[in-house]
Amino acid sequence: MAGIYIHIPFCKSRCTYCAFFSTTNLELRQRYVKAVCREMEMRGMMWNKEWGMRNGQNRTGRIDTIYLGGGTPSLLTIQQLEELFLNINKVWGTSLGDSLEITIEVNPDDVTESFVSGLHALPVNRVSMGAQTFSEERLKMLHRRHSASQVRTAVERLRNAGIENLSIDLMYGFPGETLEDWQHDIDAALSLKPEHLSAYCLSYEEGTALYEKMRKGVYTPVDEETERTMYDTLIDRLTAEGFEHYELSNFARSGYRSRHNSSYWTGVPYIGLGAAAHSFDGQCRSWNVSDLRLYIEGVERGERLFEEERLQGDTYYNDRVTVALRTREGLDLAELSAPYRDYSLSQARRFLKSGLLRLDGDRLCLTREGLFVSDMVMSELMAV
Repeated sequence: MAGIYIHIPFCKSRCTYCAFFSTTNLELRQRYVKAVCREMEMRGMMWNKEWGMRNGQNRTGRIDTIYLGGGTPSLLTIQQLEELFLNINKVWGTSLGDSLEITIEVNPDDVTESFVSGLHALPVNRVSMGAQTFSEERLKMLHRRHSASQVRTAVERLRNAGIENLSIDLMYGFPGETLEDWQHDIDAALSLKPEHLSAYCLSYEEGTALYEKMRKGVYTPVDEETERTMYDTLIDRLTAEGFEHYELSNFARSGYRSRHNSSYWTGVPYIGLGAAAHSFDGQCRSWNVSDLRLYIEGVERGERLFEEERLQGDTYYNDRVTVALRTREGLDLAELSAPYRDYSLSQARRFLKSGLLRLDGDRLCLTREGLFVSDMVMSELMAV
């Protein structure tokens, strides 16, 4: 099985923390949708040749998940979204039914009555909503467009529209945020009864407005001990509520793991469409040009502008370490060649002894203590 990711880079305004490729130039939306549909046609013709032959099988029509991310996919009109789905069906001969997981990311303020009524024309069955926080002050700091009350209204509208698989994004580690503040945000999110929840510590990425304010001393990041206590609180609270902690930042009720995102962590092929979108065919990772006009103009003349990296030897091993160890199941040593399996176990020995890693059969997994220092553990296991 494989997944389709479509990057929708449009935003009404740019959040202070965001380092993803996006644009506030909304005038190009329709031209961009046409370009993505054209890229589908270009890539679809090569589906068997590039992926099927490369992996020794015919993959035609074997689509398992579709994910519209951004940016803000909910800024497209229902007609534009419908155009994308119709073209997926046309190019890949995929029946967009209940067996597929089809996700769209939304901003709460975009979930209007007209938007949810239009969802009936789309095959979407999963919604990922960026709530981030229920504090009006922190929302303003992030330059988010919505209010806390709009999150609750949006959830109610989506439920009434028949959406039974809802994911909510939260952030923690704001300057000045207390543990009580964070507990309030968790409680507020749980009161909406989501099937899935993702939570990330606020990061200060170079090139963002938030980073500049930190550099100038306007904001001071929370200390490491507070960050760890907040993460601990998150894990304890959600697992007590019956959520499975299946990836570093992701929690799901039984049967509601994100199938699409899980493909990234388990090495399942996926095709990325749109500016800056990434793809993986099992052997190579590629990424489209991160420039809206260059992407559109290239596709319009029948050319895909992209870069590619073949994963082999150390690059394949390092890739598996950094994605697989993020998951509850961990790194499957049986997938590795003998030299890399031996190397991995040799590097892991001190972490197994210190309790940061555990060996579960052929799988190397982070322990609860290891979760807090996952980046360090992964870097030590990587081949250099």
